[in-house]
Formats: sequence, C-alpha cells, structure tokens
Amino acid sequence: MADATRPDLAAMLVPLLRALLAVETPVLERHDLPMWGYAVLLRLDSEPVYTQAKLAKAAHADKTRIIAVLDDLQRRGYIRREPDPADRRRNLISLTPEGRSARDHAQREIQEQERHLLAHLPAADRTVFLRALATLAEVAEPQD
Repeated sequence: MADATRPDLAAMLVPLLRALLAVETPVLERHDLPMWGYAVLLRLDSEPVYTQAKLAKAAHADKTRIIAVLDDLQRRGYIRREPDPADRRRNLISLTPEGRSARDHAQREIQEQERHLLAHLPAADRTVFLRALATLAEVAEPQD
C-alpha cells in the first residue's frame, strides 16, 4: 500500500541534490577540480590498491570514460599510475600528497557548506539523518 502522506524519495532528494550541487560546484571551481576528478580522489586513500576498473566502479563512473579523468588528475600531479607488479597489464592508482591536499581542502569547504544546510535540523535529527543516509547509500551500492 502506498504512503500518500509523503512525496516519493526522488521527489524529495532532487531539490536537495540540486542545492548541494549549487554549493559544491563553486568550491570545486575555486580548487580547479572537476566533479568527476573530485569523485575519484574521494575514493583514493594511502595505498595504491585501485586498478582503473575497480576505481571506476567505486566512483560510479564508466570505465571507458574514467581514463580521461585519470589522465587529467595525473597531469595535475594528483595521482600516480604505476604498473601492478602482480599483473603489468593493469595500473595501480595512488594519491599523491598534492592530490590529498586538493581533495582534503575541497572536502572541508564542501562539508562546511553542508553544515549550513544541516543546521536547519535539530542536532539529534542531523545525527539520525546522516546515519540513515549512510545506510541507504550502502544498501543502494551495487554488489559484485
């Protein structure tokens, strides 16, 4: 049975996503960081564990299109691509100190903007909302 007392999830999320993009885009532009580049940098940590295909999947990017994003990030000095010692046909991708700095600075600014939006919720509701959102994002993630 449908719950007619509330809008569909997409109807509620689309305006929120538009608002988030409206505040994120200028931050990324100030850091000269494309949205897909930022999405890739968010998936990288200290160890070069991602192959290009796995990184594309983790960033929800098409594996053929991610090559241009990786080329751009490498040109900027934000990532390194090195042959995988276990299989030289594959590249391992690692975050450089410059890439970590660019990612972390942009993320801090973006999350500061998010805090302004989240401030419209009481603290207890913010905690529950963020936990629920993390849970839904996890279950929505495609499984291997």
